[in-house]
Amino acid sequence: MDDAAGAWAAFMREAIALAQSAEAPRGVNPRVGCVIVSADGTAVGRGFHRGAGTAHAEVAALADAGDRARGATAVVTLEPCRHVGRTGPCTSALIKAGISRVVFAQADPTAEAGGGAGVLAAAGIEVLGGVLSADAAAVNLPWAFHAAHGRPLVTWKCAVSLDGRVAGADGGPTEITGEPARAAVHLLRAEVDAIIVGTGTVLADDPLLTVRGVPIAAGAGPLRVVVGAREIPREARVRDASAPTLFVADRDPASVLAVLGGQGVRHALLEGGPTLAAAFLAAAMIDRIDWFVAPVLLGAGPVALAEPLGRGPAGSPAGRPGVAVESVSVVGEDVRVVGTITYAPREG
Repeated sequence: MDDAAGAWAAFMREAIALAQSAEAPRGVNPRVGCVIVSADGTAVGRGFHRGAGTAHAEVAALADAGDRARGATAVVTLEPCRHVGRTGPCTSALIKAGISRVVFAQADPTAEAGGGAGVLAAAGIEVLGGVLSADAAAVNLPWAFHAAHGRPLVTWKCAVSLDGRVAGADGGPTEITGEPARAAVHLLRAEVDAIIVGTGTVLADDPLLTVRGVPIAAGAGPLRVVVGAREIPREARVRDASAPTLFVADRDPASVLAVLGGQGVRHALLEGGPTLAAAFLAAAMIDRIDWFVAPVLLGAGPVALAEPLGRGPAGSPAGRPGVAVESVSVVGEDVRVVGTITYAPREG
């Protein structure tokens, strides 16, 4: 980080923290924070985006700063937008407020809103981009992924024994990991928009698929998604009123994700069994993994993938996916591996 960017790092960290406030949205809208800094280096205004139709972070921070915004610097986690949506463009609000400098972290990847930096520069405002960009991008990874790929980001969560089993010999519910790992899974669920399982998992395990032990806003839990054509009993727990449930009869991963994207899902957690996992992996539609490996040997039972990957971008030896490991940690007695799936280019 050069000196110019480093001078704004502390305020950018504060803006990133604002973007991650409990009231900040997940899903369709990016999470954005903004700090207005006066010429003497004092933070005089703070704001973050609270959801669709509400003031954007810059506008909220400008309102907090009032007249003190004139001649100040706006430090914002995402490049100010230049388009008219439910609210006006942030570039216009910043120009009208008399801001002299804008420091942002992540460039806006969308065609309709991106390019705000150029608008500000044309208006005579000094613009500095890329300050703590990786930190800010991590906050909005699912949103940016959807903007780039046109589908939700998919994380595959799996708990396996040392011999790769996801259940015991009878295939029924099996507690493989310990309580700390199960608590970590609920934290992970609280961060996503949807949890995907197949009908086989529902019929075998009767899971509830809700967030438990983690404080979340009322109605803010993930959508439960059941994929497959088999009938689910009326008394199944996924049919209760604790969270909304969507049944998708089409088992094609691309079709499933298209449906979820239309529902506003930007990050989906794949918790289904081996058959569904194999289908998503063969279609190259698993993007991240969050695996828990338990220090037990089951000796028999279903493994993490029910079948070979088959045809498609991941189906040949050259195209078998790998994992770019980002972290390995011990959670209780279990080992957690987090990373990004990497797919070899399609041949020919």
